[in-house]
Amino acid sequence: QVDMKESGGGSVQAGGSLRLSCAASGGPVSLYTISPYCMGWFREAPGKEREGVAHIDSRNSTLYADSVKGRFTISKDSAKNVLFLQMDSLKTEDTAMYYCAALYSHNCVPPRVRASHYGHWGQGIQVTVSS
Repeated sequence: QVDMKESGGGSVQAGGSLRLSCAASGGPVSLYTISPYCMGWFREAPGKEREGVAHIDSRNSTLYADSVKGRFTISKDSAKNVLFLQMDSLKTEDTAMYYCAALYSHNCVPPRVRASHYGHWGQGIQVTVSS
């Protein structure tokens, strides 16, 4: 059974930073780690649809939403099966529930940006940015 759990969320003032982590375990991760797979971060604000934020593939190629380019950085520690999202220069509009997601397709390239591509999701973690 695949399990994904986010941590690191919370409240911060505009201009501040947070680092989200997503620990993956079980299923194919137990055999291959997260290295061969596509993974991503999505967010959902009240009254809005879930949107892709940052995505990474098996070759560590990355894609970002225009709204976070230059401020957010996605990375992964395959040895520990942890996905990260470093969020700097946070804005009030970054306030949302953040979800990590995984597509367990071996040697997955390129990064996948659509939520429909991902089959496994964490439960989400709240990020609140105040002015």
